[in-house]
Amino acid sequence: MVGRKKLWVKILVILILIIGTLWAGFPILWMMLNSFKPNAEIFAWPPVWISKSASFEAYIKIFHNPEQVRFFINSYVIAGIVVCLTLVVGIMASYAFSRFNFRGKEFINTVIVAVQAVPPITLLIPYLSLIVALKIYNTYWALVLTYLVFTLPYCILMTTGYFNTISRALDEAVMIDGGSRWYALWKVLVPTSIPGLVSVGMYTFMQAWNEYLFALTLTKTNEMRTVPVGINLLMGQHAYEWNQMMAMSVLGSLPILILFLFFQKYFIAGMTSGAVK
Repeated sequence: MVGRKKLWVKILVILILIIGTLWAGFPILWMMLNSFKPNAEIFAWPPVWISKSASFEAYIKIFHNPEQVRFFINSYVIAGIVVCLTLVVGIMASYAFSRFNFRGKEFINTVIVAVQAVPPITLLIPYLSLIVALKIYNTYWALVLTYLVFTLPYCILMTTGYFNTISRALDEAVMIDGGSRWYALWKVLVPTSIPGLVSVGMYTFMQAWNEYLFALTLTKTNEMRTVPVGINLLMGQHAYEWNQMMAMSVLGSLPILILFLFFQKYFIAGMTSGAVK
């Protein structure tokens, strides 16, 4: 009886997982299929699953449109700069929190955690005023500096947790051999913390790549806008370019998918190690 119950529980769990996978994966499949259809077939009833007129027309139009290609370039540049700055600044701040005791440490930690609870939309107007005052409106730096505010606290918390799992004996051994703290940080702690740093980098990239509200508000020309805003711009006054929207959504999803495929084990290891210790 116990063996049968375990078997039925396993079957039930497998069925739930299959249903959950289909439920989560269907919109992605539908998006990909629609990216190859002409607009007339996307809302046809009954639905056309595989179009007889399927083509790469939507993708060709995107790659032949300099404005839409620019959206992707902007997203890559902004996300890349944000990841680099977040990791460099976050690593140094995390090392200080992990290895030193100083006045105000607990208060600063509390502020960093509290920042995570502030809804970004409440900061939209203040940031717009600040960006305009700094005369960097409609530039890469307007978005880079804004995104840093949202990604740095997470990076500091996660990386500090990861550094805390590494014995201080490693730092002391380096300094006994004549090395500096700077050397210990970049030559010992950072290589040892690769899984945690990869997970933070992936999270930061996703935040910068997918963000829409600030990318729309802090830019005014298509030359500076990113992929999420570019997808929205395909919604015209009289017609929507649905197949191009789907194609851009597929292309916009590829970087995240590739990151997870190649760095999944580091992401999971970094999240669990940094979050619980």
